[in-house]
Amino acid sequence: MYSNQGNHAYHRVDLENQLAGASPHQLIVMLFDGALNAVLRATIYFENGQVARRGEMISRAINIIDNGLRAALDHEKGREIAQDLERLYDYMSRTLLEANLRNDPARLPHVIQLLKDLATTWKEIEPRGI
Repeated sequence: MYSNQGNHAYHRVDLENQLAGASPHQLIVMLFDGALNAVLRATIYFENGQVARRGEMISRAINIIDNGLRAALDHEKGREIAQDLERLYDYMSRTLLEANLRNDPARLPHVIQLLKDLATTWKEIEPRGI
């Protein structure tokens, strides 16, 4: 009934509304979810032999990790934790890049698990309103 273009417009507006109303904490949750989703989709594209789509999803995940999660780190406040996360994000980005370049999907489950664990931890420490 509706065109695919209309569906994309709906999702774009929905995402913009979510972003506009999100707290900084919720924005980080959205970044984790986006990176995880991209890596999971890359896994499917690995299985289906869709090299171009796989590369797109891995690039998307790396972009979210590097320009979203890593860029959001506050090294002044976070100190050691921020440094540890910086190293972990670097590891995940390098692992994703190597998986794509070497056509090695066996590297993805570890990154998926790290993203899940970090997202779960981040959700558990969400500040509660008074």
